[in-house]
Amino acid sequence: MAAELPVRHALPELLGALDAHGTAVLTAPPGSGKTTVVPLALADAGLRVLVAEPRRLAVRAAARRMGVSYAIRGERHTGADPRVEVVTTGLLLQRLQHDPELPGADVVVLDECHERHLDADTALAFLLDVRETLRPDLRLLATSATADAAPWSRLLGGAPVVAASGTPHPVETVWAPPARPLPPPHGMRVDPALLAHVAQVVRRALAERDGDVLCFLPGTAEIARVAGQLRDVTDDVEVLQVHGQAPARVQDAVLSPGTRRRVVLATSVAESSLTVPGVRVVVDSGLAREPRTDHARGLGSLTTVRVSKAGAVQRAGRAGREAPGTVYRCWTEAEHERLAEHPRPEIALADLTGFALQAACWGVPDPAALALLDPPPAAAMTAATATLTDLGALDGGRVTARGRRMARLGLHPRLARALIDAGPRAAEVVALLSEQLPRDAGDDLVEVWRSARRGGDAFASRWRQEVRRLSRSLAPGSGGASGSGGAPRSGGGAGSGGGDGLADDAFAGLVVALAFPERVARRRGGGYLMASGTAAALGEGSKLAGAPWLAVAVADRPTGSASARVRQAVEIDEATARLAHPVTTEEEAAWRVPPGERRGDVSARVVERLGAIELSSAPLPDADVRAALLHGLRTEDVLTWSKEALAVRARLAFCHRAVGEPWPDVGGAGPGMDALTDLADRWLEPELSRARRRADLERIDVATALLRLVPWSERLDAVAPERVQVPSGSRVRIDYGEERPVLAVKLQELFGWDSAPSVAGVPLLVHLLSPAGRPVAVTADLASFWRDGYRAVRAELRGRYPRHPWPEDPLTAPPTSRTNRRT
Repeated sequence: MAAELPVRHALPELLGALDAHGTAVLTAPPGSGKTTVVPLALADAGLRVLVAEPRRLAVRAAARRMGVSYAIRGERHTGADPRVEVVTTGLLLQRLQHDPELPGADVVVLDECHERHLDADTALAFLLDVRETLRPDLRLLATSATADAAPWSRLLGGAPVVAASGTPHPVETVWAPPARPLPPPHGMRVDPALLAHVAQVVRRALAERDGDVLCFLPGTAEIARVAGQLRDVTDDVEVLQVHGQAPARVQDAVLSPGTRRRVVLATSVAESSLTVPGVRVVVDSGLAREPRTDHARGLGSLTTVRVSKAGAVQRAGRAGREAPGTVYRCWTEAEHERLAEHPRPEIALADLTGFALQAACWGVPDPAALALLDPPPAAAMTAATATLTDLGALDGGRVTARGRRMARLGLHPRLARALIDAGPRAAEVVALLSEQLPRDAGDDLVEVWRSARRGGDAFASRWRQEVRRLSRSLAPGSGGASGSGGAPRSGGGAGSGGGDGLADDAFAGLVVALAFPERVARRRGGGYLMASGTAAALGEGSKLAGAPWLAVAVADRPTGSASARVRQAVEIDEATARLAHPVTTEEEAAWRVPPGERRGDVSARVVERLGAIELSSAPLPDADVRAALLHGLRTEDVLTWSKEALAVRARLAFCHRAVGEPWPDVGGAGPGMDALTDLADRWLEPELSRARRRADLERIDVATALLRLVPWSERLDAVAPERVQVPSGSRVRIDYGEERPVLAVKLQELFGWDSAPSVAGVPLLVHLLSPAGRPVAVTADLASFWRDGYRAVRAELRGRYPRHPWPEDPLTAPPTSRTNRRT
């Protein structure tokens, strides 16, 4: 069978490229044999081969198919052929950190590099460093199932690209969309109607085609739901559920020929690097899961996305491994054309805390110096560096001895911190947190812990295996048991074994709080407030409801929600929270608006806080509250603005607008306070210095205070008089609230005036009023109004107001504020 695989024809060119250049890129479509044929061919050429796969399932499958050794976290197997070893990319990173020269390896094969897993990208960057500085003889081979090899070639220093064309067997595509359009996935939610449709397509495939069926779904919950909908076919067909947490016996069963027809429901772990015997049909839901990280809140989650074109090709290739096959795609051909070409690289999406620690341990605190296809996002790196500094893993950007110890444990740095600080007993809790918990696990982590202790299922077995590994890593003489060399900033820590006297519940809470100090949460209203400042809520019916404090182990933020959703947590007390997270005491003088209210006031207190959680406060009687008062002035309508005060402000604004310096800018006549607050020293003293609270500001005579802004060399009445005398003898107030000053006066009072006066060189805009005080005309040119507009106004209004004078010639008529009879 191997002799027939297309990659066989490319082996001479590939071996020549590696001999000549030391690096190469191999592109080969799914099922062409690149994962299993190439390593053995390299071994036959006299090379010791180390193969790195992105997934544990792929490691076991490839090693089993080749009959070679493999190693994954917590598990090693010695095969019949010692020349080839298959490992996960994560384990390869640990080996590189332990001994960068990789003794015992002549060539490293990074398989499925097109999937852009973070560990694979990091391992390749480290290997390029090793080749350049320590092992120029080390050969590197990157393999990809896609034809886009140019970026990899450039990254490997212009490495030759060897293409293995052709596929073992043709795969027919059947487009099988739902009968009607369905809502797209939202967060983790997948429309049940789509899952029902996928189950129906599986039945259709069983009826229309021969062979086993491999069905791709985004996650374990969707796998379980579709499996439930296929219960009626289990008499003749065996239904297997495969994902990263599936028991080893299930994985082994999938990789072995079945005794009857099978339906294999799988996540993306089955996309690459393995052959499922007997599969002739693939049913593709078209969905996948990607990580999302909220760096500001320190929360991670998975979200459901459409599969990329490259991913769809990978999935379809599973059907043509052993014979001609068929892929049923649960979307339309038109939708397929709109899919992204490739999945987004994990480095652009994931929490980079582990990556940043790996880079720092490698001696590269700035990842820009690494040979990466895509640079890590700046915000993600900033958050990662801050977290590692808080954990004591970095100091000034450089890795500490404690940080190196954390990296050797093979855990996320947060879990490594908890294991180191809480001691060997923490291995049981940390092992729980290092694996994805069962789908039916409740939100009380202590109950999950007790269940794992009692249980005999696959999860409990994996948990015990990880507990043993972690316990060995802390044993004297192991790499993980060396000195700490750097203290965490997040709380004091329990010290090695410091929690041994605690009951299980309290100890579990301590471990979780040490791992995730910013997720320590105190009850607030109907939910919780985390130390990070993020609101959080338990699910309905949670046994943890009512706990005053929680240490949140697993939380995510649903799409579109501002609050976190607690998945797993432990009840703790305030003492544990204080132990895990630093407590600060600050003198605070601020303008605070109580929750649910609109009016703020000065708050002068001594406040004790645990992150965003306020633990206690006491009044601070002699605090400097000036900055708080100024903030209140700037953000709220605090002062009492009488009509007189508004008028003074408008006049001052006009003076600045019309004359400029030395008149100050008061921000116009509107309500904004920014400009006036900037001038507070010039007009609000001495009242501002005496004020202690909002009420003191409200009592200020604003009109009188504003007059302090009149320059000493000027007179406000001379530049912007409050009133002007009109021909009738009345003194009429000028309105400075508009762009031009307005004189609103009854028409009869202006008889004989052929032009309006000016203030500061700006002509008044005259609003001519009827006897009832209603505007009848607006003009800046009185002579033009008397000549052209007055006749129409007179004709319209003299019948309505017969007691008022309406002369034919207003320029010669005597002005008056009275009626005809009174006149």
